[in-house]
Amino acid sequence: MEQIKNIYGLVGLHLVHSFSENFFNQKFESEEINAKYVNFEIPHIDDFKRIIENNSNLNGLNVTIPYKEQIIPFLDEIDSTAKEIGAINVIKFITNHNGVTKLKGYNTDVIGFYKSIKPLLKPIHTHALILGTGGAAKAIAHGLKTIGLKFKFVSRTPNNEVLSYKELTPIVMDKYKVIINTTPLGMYPNINSCPNIPYEFISTNHICYDLTYNPDITLFLKKSKEQGATIKNGLEMLILQAEAAWEIWQQKIQ
Repeated sequence: MEQIKNIYGLVGLHLVHSFSENFFNQKFESEEINAKYVNFEIPHIDDFKRIIENNSNLNGLNVTIPYKEQIIPFLDEIDSTAKEIGAINVIKFITNHNGVTKLKGYNTDVIGFYKSIKPLLKPIHTHALILGTGGAAKAIAHGLKTIGLKFKFVSRTPNNEVLSYKELTPIVMDKYKVIINTTPLGMYPNINSCPNIPYEFISTNHICYDLTYNPDITLFLKKSKEQGATIKNGLEMLILQAEAAWEIWQQKIQ
């Protein structure tokens, strides 16, 4: 049996139902690429060092909840876009001619989000609410900024720059016609949970987008659809960001 040349993988906390492992291993098999994709489930970010030490043929990693921000101090370099976002979901291993390897961080979440939501937008969609304030939320904010939408974060721990869920009045909900859920609420197996927003104020003019893709229609999307909103889950975004990650890993020139 041929020895696996390159290892790629996903770093996160709960990865049993992750998309990336099946996506990349099917890609490697169909395109006859001598590589394997592995889930690296770690209870604490400090365990990341162990992954590096124990896998000498690592060539690239994806990073997911809750380590997209915590991973940054472990990297040697960060791409300018990822630095601006403040969150990483892709790591490339770059070895120079002296055999020294450095880890460079990127963010492809913003690419996946931007490409997947842009076709849905109409002139009435000028303002967006981002539910959550984690690493994924930061990428979404950057994507909205690129498109030209104004946005507000919504959190259970608000401040001067972040709205609380209690502040989502009819006026606010009417103004912010794009709502993106970046929280894990509703993700399998906790499918009966959803962000605590006033769904009764959602209309046919709203776009409700959930970064979760398992289940296909989260409770957030279901309740939004019942109000007539256009809904979309995060599967296309995930595929697009994975393809962008693969392009980064394959680049010869930095």
